[in-house]
Amino acid sequence: MRMTIRINPQLCKGCGFCVRFCPAGALAMGEERNAKGDYLPAYTSERCTACATCAQMCPEGAITIAEEVVAP
Repeated sequence: MRMTIRINPQLCKGCGFCVRFCPAGALAMGEERNAKGDYLPAYTSERCTACATCAQMCPEGAITIAEEVVAP
């Protein structure tokens, strides 16, 4: 089972808590901005362990962990 992190750009305020607390280093602040001008975290799936620490630390509830659907 492969998991993916989804970041809602409308909720994310670019605080960086998810980046700071990710034990695997799967997130980093990226170059992309949301409509409010906040920098969004960038996700590296190769490093993610799906521990959900990022989602737990997000004060805005902008991060969800979901199973990646793979077509047969």
